[in-house]
Amino acid sequence: MAKKIIYSSYDKAIEDLSNNTSIMIGGFGVQGGQPTNLMVALRNMNLKELTLIGNVAGISMITGYGWKNSDKDNIIDQSIFFQKKQVKKIICSFPIPSQRNPISEIEKAWINNEAEVEIIPQGTLAEKIRAAGSGIPAFYTKTGVGTIIEKDKETKIINGEKYLLEYALNADVAFIRAHLADENGNLIYKGTSRAFNPIMASAAKLTIVEVDKIIPSKNLDSERIGTPGIYVDRIVSVNNELS
Repeated sequence: MAKKIIYSSYDKAIEDLSNNTSIMIGGFGVQGGQPTNLMVALRNMNLKELTLIGNVAGISMITGYGWKNSDKDNIIDQSIFFQKKQVKKIICSFPIPSQRNPISEIEKAWINNEAEVEIIPQGTLAEKIRAAGSGIPAFYTKTGVGTIIEKDKETKIINGEKYLLEYALNADVAFIRAHLADENGNLIYKGTSRAFNPIMASAAKLTIVEVDKIIPSKNLDSERIGTPGIYVDRIVSVNNELS
């Protein structure tokens, strides 16, 4: 397996991204494996017309939870892209809490018709992404039957039960976070970062990984690898132990 492109700068790792890009952003529940430093670097690029895909989108700044990062130790979530009006659409399972005063930047953008918000049930969202990475174009699920989720969707009766047809979801780029990587891009995850990061890594044309540390492959526990390096294109970390 060929060695991956390794960066020590988050800005350099994404400097060739452009407007109108679809980007998956890993993470489960706020601090659960979010590529915070890549997100800050993307915000600072001032790209426009972005489509963002993630699980939880705008909760860190609201609840006070979240991974701190090198950008003045601020708490970060996907609201930072809405503050600068960089987003045309966000696809997620939980965009904002049900009650907030004042309202979030994501909600403001939706109310003012500045951005489209598409909400997908969490399990369905995960499966749509996993299917994309597995080469499965579509699948049937009972989730959402008889609700607003069913509107305009193709349905099918299977063994007497009604199912909805859902299509795979991929992206141009995936920002993911892992705990450890080796020079070949093999990744080890920690905690809830195992939830969305591995499936996103396989569902994008370009996968960029923010890791805590890069270590030699001989020191990486092969039994704990959550994403094989074949899915990884770029690795960025300020801690590199490769000799």
